[in-house]
Amino acid sequence: MTRRELLAGAAGVVTASPLKAFKSHITKANISAITDEIGKSQADAIAFAHQYGLQWVELRNVPETKKEFAFLTEPELKRWAAELAANKLKVSFLNTSLLKFTWPGMEPVRSRKETDEQRATRVAAEQKRWDRRKEDVSIAVAAANIFGVDKIRVFTGTRVEHPETTYRQIVQVMEELIPIAERGKVRLLIENENSQNIGTAVEVRDIMAMLPSKSIGLNWDPQNALALKEVPWPDGYSVLPKDRMLNAQFKGKGLLDDSPERLNWKAILEAMQKDHYRGHIGLETHVFDGTLVEKAHESMKNILHMVGELS
Repeated sequence: MTRRELLAGAAGVVTASPLKAFKSHITKANISAITDEIGKSQADAIAFAHQYGLQWVELRNVPETKKEFAFLTEPELKRWAAELAANKLKVSFLNTSLLKFTWPGMEPVRSRKETDEQRATRVAAEQKRWDRRKEDVSIAVAAANIFGVDKIRVFTGTRVEHPETTYRQIVQVMEELIPIAERGKVRLLIENENSQNIGTAVEVRDIMAMLPSKSIGLNWDPQNALALKEVPWPDGYSVLPKDRMLNAQFKGKGLLDDSPERLNWKAILEAMQKDHYRGHIGLETHVFDGTLVEKAHESMKNILHMVGELS
């Protein structure tokens, strides 16, 4: 080999390395799990994460008390944060119930069977949540900062018959919350939820087009769209604004071998990888027949098997 050929070969190695380094690849490092969906206690959840070699967990409720992590006292938050740090676990996503109620002026699709007194009580409670929405977001942002997580889940109000009529109000609300998120250096991720006004991939696409801020993103849960008659794969995925998807979630019934709602997650993961997805994907087992932990283990084994097969 001539000196020129040697130099050309070396140059090829140098130029190839950066390209390889930037190639997106979904691995176990992208996998997370909601702690109250993988164990009966936070200690159980930590043990679960260790068993499967996870580096990340999502937080929602303290498994033992069902209290939302986002609204715990500062000493409680610091205690739980220290426990996770001591166990070498990081938080990928803070799930909250922010804005998951009927907003003023919105009439839900499903009428509730309630007395006038019950309705008055509910409306009053929802009005209080509406009035303190900015304060609640500020509290959740402070909690996120303690856990060192920069993504928080939010919702879009109880679903009405024609969700598109609520878009302007959703935009106004999110725009008033953006400065709070920016000050706390976090992003607010709208979850597509069938009980909410943003429930399908098409609705996600439309609302994201109206909210260009980088402080607003998407938490995609394809299973949620089934109740709204959307086919998550490939139809739903094809219209998602991929650059706005900053977190995604698996549900157990989309992963379990005997589930009638099983999704082709292998194909979805392959597409996400091809589209350079770099975020996390968290397991929300979501089984309510008394076999939550058992199904969590089965689901995680299936997840890791699929991830291991990605090329």
